[in-house]
Amino acid sequence: MHSQLFPSDMSSLWNLRSATYEGHIIKNHELHTFLKPIFNQGSQIVVLFLQNELSVEDFTRYGSDYGGNETFCNIQQLLESSNSSLILPAVDWRAIKHLQENLNWTKVQIDHFQETELEIDPSKPNLIVIKLAPVDSTNNLKLAQSLGDNDKVIGMTTSTLRRKGLNFTGIYTALRPSVVIRRTTDAAIQTGRRLMGTVSTSSVPYPPLNVTNGTNTCILFHAASLQLTVNGTLIDLTNETFISNSVDSSSSICSTTNTTLSLKYSLRKNPSISVNTLEIRFLMRNNFYTGSARNWFTLDFVEIVQDKLSVAMFNVSSISAPQEYSFHCQLVGTSKLYGATFIAANKAAQAWSITISEFQIQGFNVENNLFAYASDCTSFFTHAIWMALVTSLVLLCILTYGIHMIMQLTTNDRFDDPKGQALIVPQTD
Repeated sequence: MHSQLFPSDMSSLWNLRSATYEGHIIKNHELHTFLKPIFNQGSQIVVLFLQNELSVEDFTRYGSDYGGNETFCNIQQLLESSNSSLILPAVDWRAIKHLQENLNWTKVQIDHFQETELEIDPSKPNLIVIKLAPVDSTNNLKLAQSLGDNDKVIGMTTSTLRRKGLNFTGIYTALRPSVVIRRTTDAAIQTGRRLMGTVSTSSVPYPPLNVTNGTNTCILFHAASLQLTVNGTLIDLTNETFISNSVDSSSSICSTTNTTLSLKYSLRKNPSISVNTLEIRFLMRNNFYTGSARNWFTLDFVEIVQDKLSVAMFNVSSISAPQEYSFHCQLVGTSKLYGATFIAANKAAQAWSITISEFQIQGFNVENNLFAYASDCTSFFTHAIWMALVTSLVLLCILTYGIHMIMQLTTNDRFDDPKGQALIVPQTD
């Protein structure tokens, strides 16, 4: 993830000429080293602006030239007006979590900033954690608007602190990166011809969610992003599911034939969301199929239970794998453009929109707390491959017809001799 530090009133704290952080992920001890000058300078207030996801690419893509709008205008002004600033392109999310848990300061957490809530004692060191609204990354326009709204909150917060005459240090960061960098294994460095011989893996920013049956792990679930939308309100559950581990999965059921992954969330702390409690259920079955002479598991239904009353049911298409495998798909959800689609099965489900990126699940035969080989939703013959094959076949038929017509061309069996008698060809010939 990306981080920016901007002290409000301090001399230069970092030697930027000798610092090169591009391509390097800042770990916990390194971040502590960077923050030492702030604490040694006697800064009594550190404001941590915490977003759900952020990457340095967002500043490049949605900068001042994006559609004529200045998405990060307040952050840009803070960087220009501060005597000292530091930009870290990549910071390990564990380092941010460690900072919140181990810094022996007075902690003030604000989920939604209100100027009246900002009452602190400047005589004591304070860590103010402001949780920004989750960004909507479903498309570029919504993402830019979400980033712009959070930029306004940062501007309001810093303006309030300055009006009160308080010196502070601001840190703008996130719980996870918005862009997952893909890397190839060492086999990709080897030379020579290889057919599907190199495997591309994503750098996993956090471990998968595991559910145990008392002794052993029976369900594994992972996603880079888990987002729901109901009546236009975005609910990002990625942090609660995989990072803070505040999700309750105790109602999950494990067996050799039927498995249910139950994820319960309490959203009462977020006043902008009209939902108090939420439960997501993934219902899987393990059946034997005579056609393939083996067992396959299928994800048949997804249910969303809102406030223990309304139940939205979705039928699931194209999510299946051999029982000893896991299932992976880059995008699953309610959109028909995704690799696997959740189809609304009742009226309540029509109000919900689901988007899960880098979806991977295994409900049977989990060994050593690790995912088994993944059966991917992308088949070998994609739409593009089929179009290329059909186009090639049509062109091949045209070429074959042309060659056949050329081979049918014949020359005359008699020719006119200018020195002899004129050649007479009867009309009946």
